[in-house]
Amino acid sequence: MRLVLPEPVPPNPEFARPSSPKRLDRAMHSLNARGFPSEIVDSREEARRQVLDAVPEGAEVHSALSETMRELGITTEIDESGRYHSVRKRLMQFDRPTQFREMQKMAAAPDYIVGSANAVTEDGDILVGSGSGSQIGAYAYAAAHVILVVGHQKIVRDVAEGMRRMREYCVPLEFERMKSIGHQGTVLAKTLILHSEFQGRVRVILIRDAIGF
Repeated sequence: MRLVLPEPVPPNPEFARPSSPKRLDRAMHSLNARGFPSEIVDSREEARRQVLDAVPEGAEVHSALSETMRELGITTEIDESGRYHSVRKRLMQFDRPTQFREMQKMAAAPDYIVGSANAVTEDGDILVGSGSGSQIGAYAYAAAHVILVVGHQKIVRDVAEGMRRMREYCVPLEFERMKSIGHQGTVLAKTLILHSEFQGRVRVILIRDAIGF
């Protein structure tokens, strides 16, 4: 059965508004209290440096499909610099029709995965939406280290508002992005909510800038 993708409504500009410094600080402290080592940086350049400094040269790294990673130039650095063992670059060498199961396994449990989230609540919940779910297993459990970079416009009041942000803002923008590169579109098929982490495995870098969806 082929999934029919409904045309989304125009993105709700409410969810593009920048966060106040007070709200961003509250989210950072809440994240730390829930076991997500977190910090606030002032610029995209500093966020990029923090991510690349955290990943050892020669490490196995998967860069999740993310506008934030693309805008920071991290996707290109991971995949093309030769400094890392890029999971995505290896996946591109597989034959998808015959080796899809092997691709799933490889993507699910990298040593490092870098990406973003669609929303972070003031109380420290992290929301990630996905059409395929390809990054969800790694974020939730299987990756040894997770580094998420989150623009300040993604701070929301609570989980309900985070879900609205995904449906009313992220999905319409991702739908148009996918159509622009020749795909049918997208749909919010799977959602991960990270409430806490006991091993400090998931690090969050918050930027005082709007970046990504």
